[in-house]
Order: sequence, then C-alpha cells, then structure tokens
Amino acid sequence: MNFPGEIIVKEVGPRDGLQNETEMVPLEAKIEWINMLSETGTSYIEISSFVHPDWIPQLKDATEVAKQIKRNPDVTYAALVPNLKGLERALEVNVDEVCLFLSASESHNKNNINKTISETLPVLKNVSKEAKGAGKTVRGYVSTVFGCPYEGSIDTEKVITICDKLFTMGIDELSIGDTIGVADPLQVEQVTSKLLSYFPKEKIAMHFHDTRGTALANVLVAMNLGITKFDSAVGGLGGCPYAKGASGNLATDDLLYMLHRMGVNTGIDENKVINAAFYIEKYVKNLSSHQMKILNSQPL
Repeated sequence: MNFPGEIIVKEVGPRDGLQNETEMVPLEAKIEWINMLSETGTSYIEISSFVHPDWIPQLKDATEVAKQIKRNPDVTYAALVPNLKGLERALEVNVDEVCLFLSASESHNKNNINKTISETLPVLKNVSKEAKGAGKTVRGYVSTVFGCPYEGSIDTEKVITICDKLFTMGIDELSIGDTIGVADPLQVEQVTSKLLSYFPKEKIAMHFHDTRGTALANVLVAMNLGITKFDSAVGGLGGCPYAKGASGNLATDDLLYMLHRMGVNTGIDENKVINAAFYIEKYVKNLSSHQMKILNSQPL
C-alpha cells in the first residue's frame, strides 16, 4: 500500500460531535473546549452550525461561540450554513470557512432539511456565491454517499452528479460522508476510485462514522488512493440526528494513534487531544473512542 507522508485531520467535534447530544453543553464549556482544540496543532475546527435553533437546539449558541473563542491564526474556523440567513449570521462573526450540506439521498435530504435535492441546490448556489464574494472559502458536504437509512444503497452516478453541481458552484473542497457508518473498505475503494476519475484528490476529503467499527479501515483504503484529508471528532463524538442508530464520528484520538505509529505526520499533539477529550467528557455521554475507553479503564 502507498500511504501519504502527511495527513490533514479536520476536527468536526464542536459541530458534528455535539449536534446529537441530548443535554445542552454550556456555552462556557464549548468555548473552553474549542480553545483547547485550537492549541493541539490542528489546522481546522468546525465550531458550530448556523441553522435554525429548532433544527439543532444544541448549536443554538453558534453566534456566541464564534464571538467568544480565542482564535489561533494558524487555525481555520468553519461553520455549517444552510441558507442566506444563516450565512448572514456567520459573516457577522467572521467565520473563516462556510460549509454547505446536502444528501445524496432524496429521503435523507427531506428528513434533514425538509427540501428535495433539486430544491436545495439553488439555495446552496446562492450561499456559495455570497460567501465567495465575502472572501470566504467554501466547503461542501455530501452525506449518505455509502448508504442511506431510508433508501439503502445509493447510486454512485447520482453522487457524482451532485458533486459536480457543487464544484460548479465554486466550492473549494468536498467532504464525502458515510453518515450512518455502513461503508466497508471495498466499497470505499470502488466509490472513491470512481469519484477520483472525475474530481482532483486534492479537493476531496472523507468523513467516516464508526457505527460498525470500519472507519479506520476505510481511512487506510482512502489514503492508499491518495486522499489526504479526513474529518474526525475528539473521542468519537457525534452521530446523525436523522439516522437512528448512527454512532459517532471517526475518533480523532484513534485516528492520530494509528497515523502517528505508521509514521504519518499530522502536526497534532496526541496528548493535547486526549486532554481535550477528558475535558468535554464531563459534559457529554461517555466517549466511544478506543483510546478513551482504555484510558478510562486504567486505575489512577
């Protein structure tokens, strides 16, 4: 296998990790946690989502989070933005990157944002245009690429069509999501290889969930194909609020353990990430990462 010497790990815990928590994490805790993450060496943190509070109550404090965190000039601070109203809020607090999202599945898209894919695309096009006009980079998310909780398998040709429409909008990067954690390494190889026959690998990131324990194996396959950007969340936080049974994201701490022992550079301090995991664990349900399970089971 031919692995890259360096990988960019994009921390999505403050957004994708917290959005499905049942108990509200205090604003002050979110700010402290993001400040801790900012000092780990990561170059990217997705801090929140500017969606309507009724959609995701856990992230209703996005404006205050963005205002109060201590920004590291070496970190890109991103946020999810569903529409022009959300973009207005995001620009008011000067996020660095605007993230757009839609699903490759009609049913999931309807359940997620109450619109069809064809209804969603013009909205995203306007957001991308305005964000680029404001000097922001724009990232796209395509979810349920490897499987949908309502429709099952998703046609890769449909995924390619959606990706092409997003790149035509001028997005800078596209994150390919295994939203409910059903992907296996062979499927990842097949789908990713097809995507890379249309789009440059430098503009593709992978977003795996670990519902069935295959996330790290899927990372290895994607790395072997030349993918160098991966989304993850500290402690394996997260899940999809519209996909029952979908467990957490690929855990940042588990990913770093594997990569660093393979000699792959990330620029991130594992110990600082673990400290950040212990901090946020005081406010959320038990973290699911292997690293945290081991550390929590050790005697003091």
